[in-house]
Amino acid sequence: MSKLSERRVARRRVSCHRLSPCSDPSYRYSMARISPQIVIISTVSVVIQFALAILAWGDWPSFFAHPVRTWLVIGSFLLLIVAWFSGTSGLSAGEAHSSGSKLILYGFGVVVLLMVLIPPYCDRHNIWTIDGDAVRYIGLALFFGGCVLRLAAAFVLGRRFSGLVAIQRDHQLKTDGLYRYIRHPSYTGLLVAMIGWALVFRSIIGLGLNIFLFLLLLSRMNDEEKFLETHFGSEYQAYRKRTKRLVPFVY
Repeated sequence: MSKLSERRVARRRVSCHRLSPCSDPSYRYSMARISPQIVIISTVSVVIQFALAILAWGDWPSFFAHPVRTWLVIGSFLLLIVAWFSGTSGLSAGEAHSSGSKLILYGFGVVVLLMVLIPPYCDRHNIWTIDGDAVRYIGLALFFGGCVLRLAAAFVLGRRFSGLVAIQRDHQLKTDGLYRYIRHPSYTGLLVAMIGWALVFRSIIGLGLNIFLFLLLLSRMNDEEKFLETHFGSEYQAYRKRTKRLVPFVY
């Protein structure tokens, strides 16, 4: 074989190697971030959430009769697919975790369940609702804005993001990006999303339930900050002094 032919064969081998998705490091990294457990748990959670909401509403056809409710479902499942790639730890207890965070999760479960059931029911039966269709669209924007913020925080933290207050392996304190001015952007996103959910269904009771959600988040933040200060010491103390909890420059 001539030297020219050898060079052509070598170039083809290199090209084939580069075009193979399994040989691309970034591809392998993104695939490694997908946890089957997270995919299953998150998908089942969203399916149950909307199944209960539609059940509380009363029937399938009229629930999807309004475009806001239709896009609420479609957008939620699209964000769910994005969330599969976040690389979070789910409910991992890590190398150390706060036992108090488990109790607070039960409270979250109760409030979220009420949020899923009561606003759709009240909207369908016109119980304590806010007049005006514009409220629904404002709620939809807030819901997706809050979900995107919470999802962004999950991507930033990756495996350090857990449903429990926990220290994961090789855990480092995050103090830049989303965390430069506020310590809990995921909680801000959760509050905004749940306020949006209540407004999608024009529910005054749903807005009231957000007060209980906020109180639970206060308990969670107190527990989390105490736990992180114990682990990171003066580094976290300094971080607390120069940042706010939920809203930049406000609180």
